[in-house]
Amino acid sequence: MRTDPSPPIVTVERLTHVYHPGTSLERVALEEISLEIREGECLAIVGETGSGKTTLVQHLNGLLKPTGGRIRVEGIDPAGSVGSRVEIRRKVGLIFQYPEHQLFEETVYDDISFVLRQSRAFSRGEIEEKVKNTCLSVGLDYETFRRRSPFELSSGEMRRVALAGVLAQDPKILILDEPTAGLDGEGKKEILREIREFRTHGKTIIVVSHQVEDFLGLIDRLIVLDQGKIFAAGDPAEVFSLLLKTKKFLFLVPHVYQLLAELKEEGWNISIPSLTPEDALPILKKNLTAPACQKQGRV
Repeated sequence: MRTDPSPPIVTVERLTHVYHPGTSLERVALEEISLEIREGECLAIVGETGSGKTTLVQHLNGLLKPTGGRIRVEGIDPAGSVGSRVEIRRKVGLIFQYPEHQLFEETVYDDISFVLRQSRAFSRGEIEEKVKNTCLSVGLDYETFRRRSPFELSSGEMRRVALAGVLAQDPKILILDEPTAGLDGEGKKEILREIREFRTHGKTIIVVSHQVEDFLGLIDRLIVLDQGKIFAAGDPAEVFSLLLKTKKFLFLVPHVYQLLAELKEEGWNISIPSLTPEDALPILKKNLTAPACQKQGRV
């Protein structure tokens, strides 16, 4: 978890996005969103389906243009010139929720190496070495997968190929849209391990999800979107406390946090509710073995 202040790598000022403006299908997806993302932090953007999460992050690498407001990524406008968009997409890598949407080449090797080949800045040998290293970093055996069609792979393998194609460009910012969706327990553990590894290499991570519990212990800040607006923002404990107080979006609050918060209200000696079962266990044991008067704060 980051504790040191760092300058913002992304600034979003009063961002508004309207789909199909001026038609019967007009819909406001984002309304005057303002936020900063600091270099090296791990930020989770959460909310209900349709809250604007994916729309927001698609602005960060120029896939969408704002209806109003502005965005800057290291001072560059993602919705600016063609040259600006090319540069932004080198800096900001986006992994879609459905990886098949960003796979299009005939082989895994061609898909991962596509951008490297288009840049003409690397020799064939350099490209092959980069693809090998990137496959290794996402847990794909290079020789096993290089000639396979990406469309014959499992969803988990497709996700790894899509991730490798983005990592091959060495982006500074990595956006993961619902990275654990559809994965079993082992698949989730592997994705979380990779996120930790990305952080050790100084990547700025943005996770989009409607289930934040998977990422506790990894994220520095949490932003809750509600109908295209920011409902809450802060460190996870602050946000969860606000959600409990307002009784909104309780599905986002970890069960163990809710339990400890309720026990605290009943007089248990709990200063700040824990976010994970591992952290909560010693607190529960301590209170269960303490005299009743101590639990209630009496002497």
